[in-house]
This record gives sequence, C-alpha cells and structure tokens, in this order.
Amino acid sequence: MTTPNDLGSSNAVLLRRRLAKELTRDGSVSDPRWLAAVEEVPRHRFVPGFYLPGGETDAHGLTVWEPVTAQLDYGKWLAAAYSDATLITQFDDREPDWSAPRTRHGGAPTSSSTLPSLVLRMWADADLDEGHTVLEIGTGSGYSTALACERLGSADVTSIDVDPDRLAVAADALYGCGYTPTLAVADGRYGYWPEARFDRIVAACSFRSVPGALVAQTRPGGKILLTLSGWLYGCARVLLTVAGDGTAEGPLLPGTVSFMSVRAHAAPAFGNPAHWAAGLPEKARAARYGPERITASSPKAFHLRFLAQCAVPDAQMTTVGEVVHLVDVVHGSAASLTPCDGGWEVREAGPVRLWERVEDVVDAFDDAGRPGVDRFRLRVGGGEQRLVQPEMPDLGLPPS
Repeated sequence: MTTPNDLGSSNAVLLRRRLAKELTRDGSVSDPRWLAAVEEVPRHRFVPGFYLPGGETDAHGLTVWEPVTAQLDYGKWLAAAYSDATLITQFDDREPDWSAPRTRHGGAPTSSSTLPSLVLRMWADADLDEGHTVLEIGTGSGYSTALACERLGSADVTSIDVDPDRLAVAADALYGCGYTPTLAVADGRYGYWPEARFDRIVAACSFRSVPGALVAQTRPGGKILLTLSGWLYGCARVLLTVAGDGTAEGPLLPGTVSFMSVRAHAAPAFGNPAHWAAGLPEKARAARYGPERITASSPKAFHLRFLAQCAVPDAQMTTVGEVVHLVDVVHGSAASLTPCDGGWEVREAGPVRLWERVEDVVDAFDDAGRPGVDRFRLRVGGGEQRLVQPEMPDLGLPPS
C-alpha cells in the first residue's frame, strides 16, 4: 500500500525491490507474503531523519553521530533507508529537531528503526498468520507496524509506545501511507487491555522478566515473543505459548539479538566505582574464572552472560583501567576483579557474593557440557519465572 507520491518515486521502488532480494538471499525472508510486504512498504516515509555513527570517536572517546535527512543529502538518506541497518531516530528520550539537526557526541539511543532483517525475523518467529490479532510493543518509527499491517491488515494490528512524541511521528507516517492500526500511548509492561485478548504479542524492546499482564492478555494457545535483558547486558529471546490456566512456557531462541530496554527496566546509576571498591576487603582470593568468560565476543560468551545475569540480576559491570567492577545497588554488594599472574583475583563484600555466584553458574554450565541456547526453556507461572535446563540448576528471573 503506497501513496501516489511514493509510486512516482522510481528510486524508492527500485531500492525496495533490491532490499527484498538481499533479504531473500541472506535467508531473512522465506515467506513470499513477507517479501511482498517489504516490496510495498516505503521505509523512507518512516525515517524522515536519523543518525548514523561517524567513522571515529571524538577526543573523549564518544561516538560521533551524523544526522542524515533528505534535505542534507538525498542520495545518502534514501540509500540508508533501504539498507539492512538500524537507524537511530532519537537520543535520551528527546525528539530531534529535524529541521535543523546537529552532529551529536555520545548520548543514549532511545528509539530507532530496527534493521529490516531483524524485524522480519521477529514477525516470522512469532508465527503470524492471517486472522491473528497482534499487539506490538514499541511502535518506534512505525516501519515494523506497517509491515504487519501490509501482511495481516490494519484491523488486526495494535501497536503501543510509551513515548507520545515518537508515536505521533509514527502515526503520521502510518496514516499517510494508508495504514490504520490501533495506536496508543501506553507502557509496554502492562500491554493494552482495551484490545485484549491477542493471538500474538511481539515486543520490539527488552524486559528484565516477562510482564504478567502480557500473559493475561494472550489467548490460550497464543504466543508471546520478547527479548529478555538485564543490567549485565545479557540478552536472550524467548517464545512463550500461553496455557489455559494462565501459565506460559517456551524455548529460548538462537541468535544474538538485543533491543533497547523498556525504559522502566533500565539500569540505575550506581555512582563512582572507586567508592564501592573502597568498602571491599584488602584480602583477595584467586578467581576461578576471569570476566572474559562472559564478556568475550562470541555467541557462547553472550549466552553465558545471560545465564550469569540470571544469578545476579541486580548487578552491573564496568571496567576502570584493568579492574573490572561489579556493583549491586539493590543489595549494597560489590566485587572487583584484578588481573594477577596470568589469572584474576577477586575481592567481594555485601550480602550477595556477586562473582562467586557467577562462578557457580559457569561451573554448572561447564559440568552440563555447555548446553546451547535451544536447550533452555522458560516457565512462567505461580508467581515465578524459572529458566530450566535438565543438567543445570534452575535459574530465576527477577519479579516482573
């Protein structure tokens, strides 16, 4: 579904077709109905302005973000709109002034147009089909919403976003392209009761645990697809099937996918690491494992980082020089790891021995033969959320 102006833009039409072919070639699209949606939805209408990272950091080590609009550089803007890339549309919860955008140094991205291959992967993993009613959490730019509308029809799509300014921009683009889903400003932790119950709930943001409202708003047999994340920046995707008794269960899905955290679940500021380190005992012990077991750039470490996060859900990690600090502002616990003689030594204090808990998870993971992501299941019900794997002790998620 396109507007007359868009139909006249031969460049945009050709770029959409090229994007669809690229997504088909790399395996992102196997369903011809989603392929047809990619060829129809004009992504450039949903990203009038966005930021791309520059080639280098500034003198303070901050990422330099360059604004891209049709007015600044039409060719670059249109090409980027039809690239398989995430386009940052907002920083620090503030909508940019796209009439006079400025280069940015640093800042926390808080909204984006997710790369098309990931959007399609999410919709495909949720097993959408004609006749399904869908709740999308995190409208963002509205592009993923438009794809769902193109595939299912607008009447069956509800999309919510906590940011009224962002939703207003997305609504203008959606309605301008002829899509009319139900849109609402709402907190994704509580779903959207006026349109419940849903056959599918898909979140384009991450949660520390599964919100109970989402389970309650899903029909028996319906599915919830969301990303779990936390303050150690470990992530996992889960596909839950809701039972008639209000419980839900499902597998973790493969891949290293991450989304911006729902704003209420963002990590709190923890202050100066040196202040926390000052309260640690002078005597250190040899660490059984170094931090690289959960920080290395590998799928196995990415997976293990999520498991470790389940054991210390309130911990955050930061590195100062060669010292790695863990801080838990909820319980008042801290740990520091320092390289020593080819290994690591650790000092810990507080009611939670943070690194010892991480080490216990690594031990269990190794003893179980380092099971892959797909061998874990999440069970939600009875006031608990447990990550289950037959050869490992259960791990809990924080309360929703």
